[in-house]
Amino acid sequence: MPKIKSFAPSWLNEPSPAHRLFEQSGDDARIPANLPYGKKPKPGPRRTIARRGTEVFVAVGRQIRWGDLAYLKESWETKHARSSSGTRVKRESSEDLFDHGNGTAGDGTEGYRTIKTPVADDIRQLVMSPNQDLLAVLTSHTVHICILPDSSHLYARDTAPFKPRFWTLGPTTHVTSRSAVVSALFHPLGVNGTSLVTVTEDAVVRIWELSTADRWTFDSATLAIDLKRLADGTSLDQDFSASVSATSKGFSPDAFDMEVAAACFPARGSGGWSPMTLWVAMTGGDVYALCPLLPQRWAPPPTLIPSLSVSIVAGVAATEDDPEASAETRLLAQQQLEWMSDLDNQEPKIVEGTLAEAALEVYTRPTRPGMIPRLQGPFEFDLNPEDEQDDEVELRDIYVIGEKARVADLMMGEEEELEMDDDEGSGLSLTVICLLSTSGQVKICLDVEGVEAQWLPPKAKHRSRLYAASPSTPALLTFQTFDTLKPVEVMPESWPMFSEDATSRYSFYITHPAGITFVSLAPWVFRLESELEGDSEAGSEFRLDLLVKGQGSERERIYTQPRGQSSLAAATAIRDPDLGHFVLSATHHDPVVLFFDTPERDISPRESPAAILEHADLPQPEVGWEPRPLFYASEALDHKSAMPAWIDHLKTGRRRPLFHQEMRLSMATLEVFTEGHKVLANEVDNINNAVAQLFRKCQTLQEELRKQLEKANEAKKRVDRITGEDSADDESPVSQDELTRDRLRQVRERQEELAGRMEKLKRQLGRATSRELSDKEKAWAEEVRAMGSSILGSEADQTSSSTPKTKQPWKRFEEIKGLRDALFEQAEQLQRPGEGTDSDAPASPVPGLKIPAEVRRQKMAQVIGLLDRESALVDAVKARIERLSVG
Repeated sequence: MPKIKSFAPSWLNEPSPAHRLFEQSGDDARIPANLPYGKKPKPGPRRTIARRGTEVFVAVGRQIRWGDLAYLKESWETKHARSSSGTRVKRESSEDLFDHGNGTAGDGTEGYRTIKTPVADDIRQLVMSPNQDLLAVLTSHTVHICILPDSSHLYARDTAPFKPRFWTLGPTTHVTSRSAVVSALFHPLGVNGTSLVTVTEDAVVRIWELSTADRWTFDSATLAIDLKRLADGTSLDQDFSASVSATSKGFSPDAFDMEVAAACFPARGSGGWSPMTLWVAMTGGDVYALCPLLPQRWAPPPTLIPSLSVSIVAGVAATEDDPEASAETRLLAQQQLEWMSDLDNQEPKIVEGTLAEAALEVYTRPTRPGMIPRLQGPFEFDLNPEDEQDDEVELRDIYVIGEKARVADLMMGEEEELEMDDDEGSGLSLTVICLLSTSGQVKICLDVEGVEAQWLPPKAKHRSRLYAASPSTPALLTFQTFDTLKPVEVMPESWPMFSEDATSRYSFYITHPAGITFVSLAPWVFRLESELEGDSEAGSEFRLDLLVKGQGSERERIYTQPRGQSSLAAATAIRDPDLGHFVLSATHHDPVVLFFDTPERDISPRESPAAILEHADLPQPEVGWEPRPLFYASEALDHKSAMPAWIDHLKTGRRRPLFHQEMRLSMATLEVFTEGHKVLANEVDNINNAVAQLFRKCQTLQEELRKQLEKANEAKKRVDRITGEDSADDESPVSQDELTRDRLRQVRERQEELAGRMEKLKRQLGRATSRELSDKEKAWAEEVRAMGSSILGSEADQTSSSTPKTKQPWKRFEEIKGLRDALFEQAEQLQRPGEGTDSDAPASPVPGLKIPAEVRRQKMAQVIGLLDRESALVDAVKARIERLSVG
């Protein structure tokens, strides 16, 4: 969901020049509708904001205001930067005269211009062409085409209104004596955006192929279809064109059942038959589709005709192989094949496209099997809520999201790959139809069966009986239904509208009298597509049930309109590097702007959930204030009083003799006073409500200011704690660094204390263990005791009895000591008789035995080594026994 960063900035508020784009001039002030003689305008859509890059065209009354938002923003911020830096000029130059809202020089401000139009009524809709060189200007009954000049012609500083070239579309067709114009759509497959489709309230669809070099293209439509006649049609040879004469005022059931509320084309990059399908929503709740609806010359995308050719050939092959296929299905397959054969036999004409597009291949509309397709509908709604009464549903708008283009299947096995946008290659393989009613109810439907091209059967006699049966009724699957308005916010004459989003084609905005609501279908669209593309059927019903009952579309009211204010224009989403991401709407006097936080990187819908969650968990800076919408006083405080106009009307009416005679108690006088009381009471009531609303807003402003001061004080305390300025005057200041170091020291000491306590507990647990010794441990303990007694000499008798076969070490040590002493004595005895003689021939103590000196030295060395070894062994055993006894 988008996070609102701020509302209307300073460069869009008074007294900035950008605010003048939305102000209502005095010449366009209308008579309040509460007058008894005032004629209320017929309700209809209000799409008075059109966009061309950073330029916006705003319809105010009968005028169109042009402004470059990027230029106006930069100039306003530059001016305030100079003012804040202390550079001020005593005398205002001619460039600063736009600060005065009433000055005529303000009309010549760069980046702002007034466009004069030839319309005779208030402008209801502005529709920009795909190439942004034409602007359709719609009133309730008329259509004018404005040839938009280059932006360089609009930047000139001039006080006079700019007068571009206007063409009247259908000067004898779209007039006030005919039916009202409901929708004007530029055909997505038109050549360079010059094909316009108009839909009137009496269910007549007209296609206009405009050319500035040919005036006749603005006078007559190349194709006109009366949907009421087409709904009752039975063959291709019938006449379905609209009647040239005036519309009949007689009673007709179709006048109520087929009263058009809105029409819509899917996007150009949609797959299948979607770009050439016109969806029409009737006021009574019915939905119709007209496919294929094409102009005389049309330019398809590179993948459209190949994908349709593959699907048509596959459908014909499947029909021929199916013996149970109905005659109607076979006829439809043959008609589609005939339509595609007509295209294949054409040699497309190459036409240069715009700078952003390559050259276009222009085809001619196929004439076989017919130029006018069958009207499909009315569609039935499967899984429709039981508590919904279709008789009370009054549709106001329709928004269709075409199925994704299946380029992967088309380019399978090809070496080259087509470059397409992410939105065109991803999404749902089903068409999504969104319907909006007067009560603010949104119904999201899925075209599961898929709308394909259909034509009426031919009039041949031998086929009349074969195809006389009516086709099966198409159906739409109702996926979700939700409300965007509260019951108290519903107005019978309101006209809610859909608007596209600038970030994703599966999100949109709903503008209604109570505010603006954002809706996103992304939570379920991509999960549903993964289920449809899955090869495994195990548990599919269970997963789809979870999908339907799980999280639905996200919706959030991002702006709430105060009660009593004028209606809002359809929201326009803008995303530009210089301006940011925001939604622009307007009342009759002021703009309504909502700026959103723009993420550092865009998250693709095809990213894994882990990546999305990882990006969502990034720390965001804490905001100390909450954005809130600007408050505009009620329009009742700015309206001129109706009393002077009523008095002038009374002076010229049938009651004018009362002004020239004395006041008398009569029925005429009572009627005049009663009528004057009604006019004055309405004005006083509106003023009272406006003043009460202003008073309540002032009270709310005080509370909001108090909260802001509290948050500012909390922020100041946090800053003082960090800088160390929060200590008392009698104490030395302590910095946050010192406090942190002291805290770390305390934590480290506490950790060491806990570690010491843990070691102490481990030792106590080891000593307190009362587990019995095993056999090996008992044998080892006995061996240790025996070793200790043998070395230390204690308990010799008991030990000797336990080990009778082996000599004790201490006994062996005593024997070795005795042998050593004996050997030393023998050595001394041997050395005494040989004193003074040769040492190499000592006297032997044993008569007749002579021992060489070398042998004696070796034996002595061996004896000494053995003694040292035994001494080391005894010392080691003794030390080990001492350690074991201590342990």
